[in-house]
Amino acid sequence: MIEQGKSLRSRPRDTSFASETSKAASPIRVLIADDQSLIRRGLIAILNMEDGIEVVGEACNGLEALELWRSLRPDVVLMDLRMPEYGGLEAIRKLRAEDAKAAVIVLTTFDHDEDVYACLRAGAQSYLLKDVQPEELFHCIRSIHAGEGYLQAKIAAKLVQRVSEEVPTDREIQILQLLAQGKSNKAIGLALNISESTVKSHLKSLFAKLDVTSRAEAIALAAKRGFVHF
Repeated sequence: MIEQGKSLRSRPRDTSFASETSKAASPIRVLIADDQSLIRRGLIAILNMEDGIEVVGEACNGLEALELWRSLRPDVVLMDLRMPEYGGLEAIRKLRAEDAKAAVIVLTTFDHDEDVYACLRAGAQSYLLKDVQPEELFHCIRSIHAGEGYLQAKIAAKLVQRVSEEVPTDREIQILQLLAQGKSNKAIGLALNISESTVKSHLKSLFAKLDVTSRAEAIALAAKRGFVHF
């Protein structure tokens, strides 16, 4: 049994191979970032049983993932979304800022439209849900390592739907977040340094975009689409 990745973290990248043939035969080196030990251990067991894939490190938060990526330089990172320290999204942004070719696959339970869009926009090459079948996970890792994009069918459908929908502006999302905190129009205006009438105007636009008729409906739909989190 692996003790929270200690043996994995001590394995440096092997650069001793001398030929193109040996390079081609080398496994795809994977770093796992997930705050749940059970999930990490399960992924390690599954991935290490697959020919051509090797887990070389595990991280329990985004900050550790970034540090291990710098030292191990894995071929692919499997990144959870909600983690302490740096969350997955922030870790992706930092990784891609350091290396625009860093290969990241988001592996999470969260399927909110805005989460998917934000991660792909930040530079993740794929977004998988944790109910993915092992064979599809292997295929995704190989595709991303080969420089190809990959999306689960259900995630691709969400992106298509999102493109066809009107998206709230940054200001409207701020108002949604304050609305979800139970703040009144007056309190929202004070928080954002805008007038109460401007708040009402934004809410009218929001209700139309979200196709809702009440604040409660707006909050529920915003949470479902990932604009607000509780």
